Amino acid sequence: MVNPATKKGPRFRFIGETIAELKKVVWLSRREAVYLTALVLVVAVSVGIVLGAIDYVFSFLVDKLIIGG
Repeated sequence: MVNPATKKGPRFRFIGETIAELKKVVWLSRREAVYLTALVLVVAVSVGIVLGAIDYVFSFLVDKLIIGG
């Protein structure tokens, strides 16, 4: 419902409140963002390599011990 005093509906109030909250945010510097992005990539690749190695070992064990290949 539109407030006759302000002629603004809830949608416009929501947008205004959202913009006000975004102005309060402390954004990362470019250096921090690059550092944290690189850190996430290094951790993701490292975990992927470790999990791939574990998968390879278990596949090898299943192949040799259970299947007898």
